[in-house]
Amino acid sequence: MTQTPTADTPAQGKARAEFTVPAQHPMVTVLGSGDSLLRVIEKAFPAADIHVRGNQISAVGDQKDLALISRVFDEMMLVLRTGQPMTEDAVERSIAMLKASENGTSDGQETPAEVLTQNILSSRGRTIRPKTLNQKRYVDAIDKHTIVFGIGPAGTGKTYLAMAKAVQALQSKQVNRIILTRPAVEAGERLGFLPGTLYEKIDPYLRPLYDALHDMLDPDSIPRLMAAGTIEVAPLAYMRGRSQPIFTNVLTPDGWRPIGDLQVGDLVIGSNGEPTPVLGVYPQGERDIYRVTAQDGSWTLACGEHLWTVRTRDDKRRDKPWRVLETQDMIGNLRAAHARRYELPLLTAPVCFPEREVPMDAYALGLLLGDGCLTGSTTPSFATEDPELAEALEAALPGVVVRHKGGPDYVLNRVKSPGDVVTLENPVTRVLRELDLLRTRSHSKFVPDDYLYNSAEVRLAVLQGLLDSDGGPVTQRDRTCRVQFSTASILLRDDVIALVRSLGGVAYTRRRPAEGREQGTALAAHRYDSHVVDIRLPEGIEPFRLARKRAKYHEAGGGGRPMRFIDSIEPAGREETVCIQVAAEDSLYVTQDYLLTHNTLNDAFIILDEAQNTSPEQMKMFLTRLGFDSKIVITGDVTQVDLPSGTKSGLRQVQDILEGVDDVHFSRLSSQDVVRHKLVGRIVDAYEKYDSQNGTENGTHKGGRTKRK
Repeated sequence: MTQTPTADTPAQGKARAEFTVPAQHPMVTVLGSGDSLLRVIEKAFPAADIHVRGNQISAVGDQKDLALISRVFDEMMLVLRTGQPMTEDAVERSIAMLKASENGTSDGQETPAEVLTQNILSSRGRTIRPKTLNQKRYVDAIDKHTIVFGIGPAGTGKTYLAMAKAVQALQSKQVNRIILTRPAVEAGERLGFLPGTLYEKIDPYLRPLYDALHDMLDPDSIPRLMAAGTIEVAPLAYMRGRSQPIFTNVLTPDGWRPIGDLQVGDLVIGSNGEPTPVLGVYPQGERDIYRVTAQDGSWTLACGEHLWTVRTRDDKRRDKPWRVLETQDMIGNLRAAHARRYELPLLTAPVCFPEREVPMDAYALGLLLGDGCLTGSTTPSFATEDPELAEALEAALPGVVVRHKGGPDYVLNRVKSPGDVVTLENPVTRVLRELDLLRTRSHSKFVPDDYLYNSAEVRLAVLQGLLDSDGGPVTQRDRTCRVQFSTASILLRDDVIALVRSLGGVAYTRRRPAEGREQGTALAAHRYDSHVVDIRLPEGIEPFRLARKRAKYHEAGGGGRPMRFIDSIEPAGREETVCIQVAAEDSLYVTQDYLLTHNTLNDAFIILDEAQNTSPEQMKMFLTRLGFDSKIVITGDVTQVDLPSGTKSGLRQVQDILEGVDDVHFSRLSSQDVVRHKLVGRIVDAYEKYDSQNGTENGTHKGGRTKRK
């Protein structure tokens, strides 16, 4: 666009300018159908006189107006070059932006063309883009910050633009899921007696979110994405309770603790086996509870909205990331062609417990728990057909000699020194008494806590001793090798399972009744049931030290990859619950039976709409649920609070709390950003004017609602 002075003499005090429209732009695209765009410009600059002849546009007026008119046409040309048509609304907004820049009410960093040509999402033949300067800055803030608040009156595009950014992030694989939520104030007891299911009752409050989704995605794909958990739409009240009963055990560096006893700052064990601090503890009240059971017999309790990291066989085959589903999303969908559908993650490394001093070598203790006689009525003894184990036992027990009596029997004698009295206690007997293992028998043996919650090296050594003595590799055609262990002690069975799971493996157990069981070499009948444990350990965890067992295990290809699948989800009543947030990068923590679970939203784009209707407690809960690689956009209009009288708005309060916090941004939109009918902006302005003139005199703010006389 060119502006050139002409030879014609304008009226006194007036300047004159001419503009040439490039030939590639038909004049109808510049002036609009029926000169509609030209009339918008003339209306905005009533003191200027604008004429059109061919592709020449001339204007007479004061110099300031001419400069702005010139810039308007320049911006229009820049937009038209992108192939985007100009509309009356776009011209009006361009003029408003230029005037704001001229008057100093805007910093003028973004030009109208930059605002109007910024594409967010193209879907179903339409392009979604910001239409005002504040909308562009709002969209840019979403790109730059983790948490963005979009605050402004209805019709300013707060939710719609946030939804477009969410869909864009999902399609570009910046996030794995979209979570859309609203604080449906009326979706509580007041809807309890209405007919229909819960979702039929709350659907009207979520309908604007569904409508926006249908504008941006293929409607046929939305049910599929929602069924897969890729898109979740839920009222805030039903999203908050991702919790477990207060008595549910959670693993800490000091052992198991009820989740209800945890406090912020306490350490729990994460999926990498390392301690991770608790960032938040949120009591959730009484909730419906489900028992989630895996195929290896492990189980824990959680509410219907509790989050689980899972994947299907198709996910693994297609190299897709793990997905996050709620308990209730998996109910009734646990099988795929008779196979279990959802695999659970396992520890990626052994649990890191603090190292403790132990009075006996861990491998030696495992051997004695497996094939040792610890009754205390005689000298401790050991039975094995492998002299290699007897030699290893003697090497691990200072002050003890392992004497072969005959056959598989060995006695553990104290090494006598010159001058020793006969009554000195056998070192093994003394240690067994210290560990409360003296006088235990085959059905009552156990692993002491000092070994069960010790370093990974100590735990593995105990397990190796148990497996070298009372376990072994089991090979099957065309399958990897599993490890099997048997014992008559229920306590020892459970301790072996705990050792395996703490090292990142899985263990299955079954019972062989004593009655009717085939006799072995023992002369007496079996008195106790036998408990058989089938074990799979992760690669790099060696189950055996005994040469012949280790060789057989590796010749068969090792133990393969341990896997754990969800087997059943069943109602388990109602319980008082609590949820925690941990600092682990994947937000996972170890709960009962070494199951991994979490309740934080990772790799997600989360939108909280109508946030003015959250309480301060709900707002805090929602914000602290933020996981890693996630974004949160919170939208609301603080002039439209529908909370009960006396309840503060969490959106109002949070502005005072978080203003200025790094990576948190507040975008404020006004009536000038309303993109609905023009009358809506005027209505908003009228109400704001009335509130500013009469709000203090004629009304009082109680809760979040303005009451007028």
